[in-house]
Amino acid sequence: MTARPALHPRLPSPPGPVTRITTDTEAIAAAHRLASDFAAGASERDRHRILPWDELDRWSASGLGAIAVPRAYGGAQVSYSTLAEVFVILNAADSSLGQIPQNHFGLLGVLREIGTEAQKRRFYGEVPAGRRLGNAGPERKADGAATILHSGTRLRATENGLRLTGKRFYSTGALFAHRIPVRAINDEGQAVQVWVPREAPGLTVIDDWDAFGQRTTASGTVVFDEVAVQADDVLPVWQLADRPGLFGPTSQLLQASIDQGIAEAAVADAKRFVRERSRPWVDSGVEHAHDDPYLIADIGRLQMDLHAAREVLRETGTLFDALAAQATISAEDSARASVAVAEAKVLTTRIALLASEKLFELAGSSATRAAHNLDRHWRNARVHTLHDPVRWKLHLIGNYRLNGKLPARHSWN
Repeated sequence: MTARPALHPRLPSPPGPVTRITTDTEAIAAAHRLASDFAAGASERDRHRILPWDELDRWSASGLGAIAVPRAYGGAQVSYSTLAEVFVILNAADSSLGQIPQNHFGLLGVLREIGTEAQKRRFYGEVPAGRRLGNAGPERKADGAATILHSGTRLRATENGLRLTGKRFYSTGALFAHRIPVRAINDEGQAVQVWVPREAPGLTVIDDWDAFGQRTTASGTVVFDEVAVQADDVLPVWQLADRPGLFGPTSQLLQASIDQGIAEAAVADAKRFVRERSRPWVDSGVEHAHDDPYLIADIGRLQMDLHAAREVLRETGTLFDALAAQATISAEDSARASVAVAEAKVLTTRIALLASEKLFELAGSSATRAAHNLDRHWRNARVHTLHDPVRWKLHLIGNYRLNGKLPARHSWN
């Protein structure tokens, strides 16, 4: 099914009243409340590609958007472990909706690393008030981008001030965002990040995302046509390559948490279907499918793999918390974080793909009926786990363990 591009999509609503979350416990509780709400409509939103505008407004109102904002700027400053847990909970309910805030939190991490004090006060201050951030993603190969790091988007100094021009894709969250940061190249050839207000003249968000999975992330096109930019809306992201930190590993932690959530939903639906709907095989000698010894063993193996991935993900969050508590983060510290999250990403990718495919083998032919829409788990897993190639995660891990090679610093490590 191909989406019809919407050239003039709905704009995000002005933020309403927002609950203030102050502790990790409150953040987890809020995630569970929203997950119960979001899960009920997840299948229908996927089936008909109903964009989750109202659900995201409830997400904003819940206060979860500010849980990674430092306390000094009005946020809860929860642990990395809690942030990952929140993502697992929400993505088990609806992984398309759950993925949308991923760039929101990644951008807050960039701001923490390289924002000036004035920028932190202003941008962090917007988030507890309910404003959402959405990244304008990489450029497409069809538009001349050789790799995801390539940028044809330019920030130029003109006689009328700074002007931003470019076209981006894979812009998860941009359609629903109040501010859309984008990577560009300035006149000095340096990479910068420009935090563009959603209502800026010359900014167009196009709803042309038509992937077969993660259907309602609206990860489509953003166009910047001579957008006027204020100098204090520009962050020097080129500095991140030379500064050890957690911005890249944090992005990957959230990606792995999304995959874990998909896996947990698939395993839960497999167990539910086997218990409630599946028939035992004719030669099994049992009355109920859930008493079939081979099915029981397969469920046991899935649960073990699911638990292993979840525990490595938790260990990674714990490591991030320990590193963040240090006075400084060294190059070796940053590398340890990248390697740890790569291990988590390998395991969560594998279990998301395995569980969403194994579901049908265990549940039987009736599980393939379109009415159940259980294929959405596999579609979502297959699309989202392409962030980022597991073969390169394995290379990163092996090169570090065998040769002591520190991973490159960027958002995909």
